[in-house]
Amino acid sequence: MTKLFNEQWMQRFQSEWNKDTQYKTTPELSIHQLRIGYGFPEESTPRCCFEVNNGQITHAGAYQGQELDWDLRAREPHWKDWQNRETGSSSIGMAYSSGKLKILTGDYWQFVKNPAIKHSLLKCFSIMGRL
Repeated sequence: MTKLFNEQWMQRFQSEWNKDTQYKTTPELSIHQLRIGYGFPEESTPRCCFEVNNGQITHAGAYQGQELDWDLRAREPHWKDWQNRETGSSSIGMAYSSGKLKILTGDYWQFVKNPAIKHSLLKCFSIMGRL
């Protein structure tokens, strides 16, 4: 398994995301611009940042102070657990409500209400399971 959130992991994540063009060609699922950071709750900043433009990741790299739309944090064992199984809406909801998944920036209720946000974040977790 690639080391979580390192350069190789980020490039593989970007490649997997961009293989799926459904998000680019389906207007109700396409995110025009979104920045998502991932990391660990005990650290002051996320480890990595992905920039999604028109349904495709156009930048994947180490976090360098970018303004984030979503900053998702979890302990390493939880990230690894999510990498080893399919994660759906109910799993994310349970992880959030139990404190396993921390949303430092972003609004959980937007995840629940907005199909484009919901599908994009579910896609993130789905891709993690393939890396």
